[in-house]
Amino acid sequence: MTAAAVVDPSADVAPGATLGAGTRVWHLAQIREGARLGTGCIIARGAYVGTGVTMGDNCKIQNYALVYEPARLGNGVFIGPAAVLTNDEYPRAINPDGTVKSATDWQPVGVTIGDGASIGARAVCVAPVTIGKWALVAAGAVVTRDVPDHAIVAGVPARRVGWVGHAGRPLQDAGGGRWRCPATGREYRESAANLLTPTEETTV
Repeated sequence: MTAAAVVDPSADVAPGATLGAGTRVWHLAQIREGARLGTGCIIARGAYVGTGVTMGDNCKIQNYALVYEPARLGNGVFIGPAAVLTNDEYPRAINPDGTVKSATDWQPVGVTIGDGASIGARAVCVAPVTIGKWALVAAGAVVTRDVPDHAIVAGVPARRVGWVGHAGRPLQDAGGGRWRCPATGREYRESAANLLTPTEETTV
């Protein structure tokens, strides 16, 4: 028997939002209309999920993280405490004539995050960017350009500082363009284009 979603009484979940089986929404979190969350997700205290955001299975959105529409999250994505996914390339409260901007005066753009990727605490992903599968954005980083699969990025603006495996551990250089996970022993190969692929997925 599949467990239904669990929503804390203090949370604000719009009637038009969809929560997958086993998803849990905790204290003071807000999920807006049209948001679609997969199964087994955790939305922690005070987190915000915007209108129409889509999220795969088994995602974790930690305390006070802000996921603004139209973000797209894959399966198993981790968003750390107080991290922000933005949605406005040219933010202004008012138009050039001084009138307050309305929803029709700007076009929201989203952040896309691949399966298994992690966004560290207080990091900011400035839309539109794509964070690759299994990538790791360090705490406090500001991401202003796309992040490749398995990349570790850090700093302001964020730059690649290493590679990370499926276990979340920084990979060790095994020589000859090969990288190895210290936790699992799994190997990865770096291409001439500075992209990383698990060896079992590499084609000659």
